[in-house]
Amino acid sequence: MSGSDQGRSSDVLDVDERARFEQLVLPHLDAAFNLARWLLRSREDSEDVAQEAVLRAYRFFRGFHGGDARAWLLQIVRNTCYTWLEKNRPVEHMTEFDEELHPQPSLSPESLAIAGDNRERLSRALETLPPRFREVLVLRELEGCSYKEIAAITAIPIGTVMSALARARQRLQRALTQPPVQEAPREL
Repeated sequence: MSGSDQGRSSDVLDVDERARFEQLVLPHLDAAFNLARWLLRSREDSEDVAQEAVLRAYRFFRGFHGGDARAWLLQIVRNTCYTWLEKNRPVEHMTEFDEELHPQPSLSPESLAIAGDNRERLSRALETLPPRFREVLVLRELEGCSYKEIAAITAIPIGTVMSALARARQRLQRALTQPPVQEAPREL
């Protein structure tokens, strides 16, 4: 080991690698947080997990040999989120809803019109989806990732990405067309 290598940790990047990391990875911090936010549904947890994911990306940047840095970072964020969920959330929150076992009632045109394009309603509807469906929708519709990028990030075949995206869109549409739950009037 040379004198310049002594005392140098294996997870510290040299000046050139650090500049490359900053140029390739740091512009995608917003996308990293956004994906974590939608998967974890908690701003505080998302901030912590996104930060941990970026630290992992920094530590393992030597293993990045070119390609799409955004997809590479989002894959790390995704994996970090699922690891965090396994440790911190009960399994029942992760199970998918089977619409064939619980069919939804049909809705009238009036109730469909009332649903509209309300951002808050869309956000709530998106949060009702299982994490795997939320992630493909967020990656495609909010982050603008291609099917190929989503396949790389989630480590699933492109065909599976397309079918998961189709099912996620159907569930989201179903969630958006359900009449809003109204609170019971409160007595003073």
